Amino acid sequence: MPTDHADGTGFVHHACLYGSDEEFLATALPFVRDGLVAGEPVLAATTPANIELLRDALGERAHALDTAETAYFGRRPVERVSAFLRYHDRRARPGRRMRMLAEPVWGGRSARQVAEWKRMESGLNVLLAELPVWMICPYDTRAVSADVAAAACVTHPVRMDGERAHPCAGYTDPLAYAAAIGPPPDTAPATAARMGPTADASAVRLFARERAAVAGLTGERLALAEFAVAEAAGYLLAADGARVALRIWEVPGALACELLRDDPHGASVPAFAGFLPPAEAPDPEDGLWLARTLSESLEVCAEGARTRLGLRLAGLRDAECG
Repeated sequence: MPTDHADGTGFVHHACLYGSDEEFLATALPFVRDGLVAGEPVLAATTPANIELLRDALGERAHALDTAETAYFGRRPVERVSAFLRYHDRRARPGRRMRMLAEPVWGGRSARQVAEWKRMESGLNVLLAELPVWMICPYDTRAVSADVAAAACVTHPVRMDGERAHPCAGYTDPLAYAAAIGPPPDTAPATAARMGPTADASAVRLFARERAAVAGLTGERLALAEFAVAEAAGYLLAADGARVALRIWEVPGALACELLRDDPHGASVPAFAGFLPPAEAPDPEDGLWLARTLSESLEVCAEGARTRLGLRLAGLRDAECG
């Protein structure tokens, strides 16, 4: 049973570290089976091998299990959050908890991408806090690094061992974790193209387009880079009296962009802003969600009243190859 939100009104987030098929099933099978018996919507987003293990063990009940190959269930953190919410909205039933077995995607990731996935794992405790969802995130210790395995007990309040729940002593408040996890945004070199503080969103957009064109981007990749920077800047400039400074430079295979805002009212951008997709009612964070979606990565760094957004945008070489 969940060790928190036992009334089913809020998000429950557990980790499961497993090193064999038997250890995976010891946690996953009762979690999935009990949910199906209770008539709860149950999703297993994991590897094809694990899905097959579950189906074989469930027998006839496997027909009621929703499955997704985790590598394609939101390949990037912002897409993964959207995938969770789409599933919830499609399958939610009044008065019933929903269960998700959700294995993160770690294989082949760069250090920057791994850090972004870790931030998302921690951020789910904030982003999904109000949803009646019990989520267990399996970590295959045969495949993930020791660092990633250790992070599971920092980003999840509880670790499951079979059906036994163990509070994670190292669990860290998501906001504190987001501020501490690296790598930090790219540091602009002295040769970076710079635009001084301005409140003119159109000028920022034009500058971003010009610099992306100088870097060799054309067509769709040029438009995506322009839109990503414009949407991020628009979000920052929405604050009364805000001004934004901009730096853009090339890194291997990509463009790096840094937006700096000193908020006149002392406010900073929330660490997990822009992870939730737009809802029916317009929200100031909608533009930042679009910027995250159009960028290879977007990192928020709050330094007192100063906010720094670091964007990685697909560069010329990537465009030529893809």
